[in-house]
Amino acid sequence: MEASAKKYDVVTVGRSSIDLYSQDIGADFVDIKGFDAFVGGSPLNIATGCSRLGLRAALLTGVGDDKVGDFILNFLTKENVETAFIPRIPSARSSAVVLGIQPPDTFPLVFYRNNAADSQITIDHVDAIDMDKVRLIELSGTALNMEPSRSAVFHAVEKANAHGVTTLLDIDFRADQWTDLRSFGITIRALLPQIKIAIGTEEEILAAMLQDASQVTIEQQQISAPTIKGDIDKAIQHILSLGVEVLVVKRGATGATVFDNRGEKEDVPGFPVIPLNILGAGDAFASGFIYGYLNGWDLYKSCRMGNASGAQVVLQPGCANFMPSLQESLTFIEQHGGF
Repeated sequence: MEASAKKYDVVTVGRSSIDLYSQDIGADFVDIKGFDAFVGGSPLNIATGCSRLGLRAALLTGVGDDKVGDFILNFLTKENVETAFIPRIPSARSSAVVLGIQPPDTFPLVFYRNNAADSQITIDHVDAIDMDKVRLIELSGTALNMEPSRSAVFHAVEKANAHGVTTLLDIDFRADQWTDLRSFGITIRALLPQIKIAIGTEEEILAAMLQDASQVTIEQQQISAPTIKGDIDKAIQHILSLGVEVLVVKRGATGATVFDNRGEKEDVPGFPVIPLNILGAGDAFASGFIYGYLNGWDLYKSCRMGNASGAQVVLQPGCANFMPSLQESLTFIEQHGGF
């Protein structure tokens, strides 16, 4: 089926939340006086970023039958992200995250995900999606941390592959969401053989190969940016050996590196900026990359688009709410040396 005949360019699967960002930039967490209410969750951020770039995006997540759920759904509707696959889970609560902003390198965050509605998506919720109408499905590693969302993700990948849908995994390691850190690596490695494209930071790629919890160190409650010990080159080769066709390693301000299963490697430079808030930059990268990939761009140009999206979002005090439009990204790229 031609791309134009598909209903959705991308469906993202996993977390959604209300995100409360500190209004007091630079203040220590204990001195924060107020918060701005945004939305977040990696798959929600990516879906929003894709929609703003002009792709037809849908999100599979869960929200509670509560006002926070209303808040999340209202935002997505205004962003033209399809919400038909977002069930209300009466017995659960919409997720929340509280975040501090202390540039240039301290961004503590606290997850409120006990009985999280987005962890309650099921195989049946996946089956509500007609995969024949989808071009690419993006999945989040955090959705693998418990049942029933773990089985839902595996089912979504299996179903996508059966229908010729491109599968993309954002490794998305959030250490405090795993009872046993080793289970993150075990679960990710079980999924990777069914994945075409994987994206992650160096820390997330090392986490995918985790053998011992002592490899992980979290300082100042920076859950999204732990220190992980390991051999990054071996981890990259291990991921590729599992069957992944393309592995994109996000490297922050320096850009990204693309590895493929033919043994090719290509460095893609970033766009140097002075960040205000690095949270959400990786999700912006994914949305820009997906836009380029689905428009037939080569991997280098797709990563440059991803780098441009990420560079713009780090200048802002939030994630999904500040994803760039296509024209904003093209203008940014032109002003910073082009593709």
